[in-house]
Amino acid sequence: MELHSIHPELLRRRVKVLVIGCGGTGSAIAAGLPDLHQAMIANGHPAGLQVTLLDGDVISPTNCVRQPFSRSEIGLHKAVVLVNRLNLFWGLDWQAVPSNLEKGIRIDEAQIVIGCVDTRAARALIRNGTSDCSSVDYWLDVGNNADSGQFVLGEPLNEINRRSKTRLRTIAELFPDIVDPTLDNDGLPSCSAAESLERQEPFVNSTLAQHALALLARLFRYGNITYHGGFINLSTGASGRLAVDPSIWSLIR
Repeated sequence: MELHSIHPELLRRRVKVLVIGCGGTGSAIAAGLPDLHQAMIANGHPAGLQVTLLDGDVISPTNCVRQPFSRSEIGLHKAVVLVNRLNLFWGLDWQAVPSNLEKGIRIDEAQIVIGCVDTRAARALIRNGTSDCSSVDYWLDVGNNADSGQFVLGEPLNEINRRSKTRLRTIAELFPDIVDPTLDNDGLPSCSAAESLERQEPFVNSTLAQHALALLARLFRYGNITYHGGFINLSTGASGRLAVDPSIWSLIR
């Protein structure tokens, strides 16, 4: 097992974070990021986080069942609603981009990209946007099905992260099927509250979000981590961690 150390430049200036997707998991991530921001500053970080939320979806009646939106917000953009709440409550200057990630767009403004998307096609776009000529330091993927899911922090192969034995492998490298658009289902949203709860049980999104944020908190507080992801199953209560270990990465692949 190896020890991964944080990229030093992330401890010297404000860290730009891009959250892609503001649904059940993305909204839970967004709600927890101010706590991470405050903890970083309390522990001596010079400026904390600068967060941008990216999502083109608008709030529907179904979203008001298991996502933190009210019926009075139906028709408004999820990203804008969430950012306005956080800025007003915490006195922040974070931003919202009410549009979706599109093919061919490079993600090079952010240093940490947190993907909270629910299709393989969307994950493929994040993989492509954080690779090659991009300068993204980390890609944190958080995803789930009805009652289980994963969070994986990786270093995409790009201008910042060169090929090496100990480079943190991304979700796309460890589980290639997760970025294969041909394996997506119909991708249609749930048309009723009952169907929404059938597809995703309560608390799976928030549980994964808290674990993912705790991983980032350890990385910033201590400067290193021995694991870079994990797997959680709420139906069995089982969980497991993904160690920083090239031998494990080889077995998974």
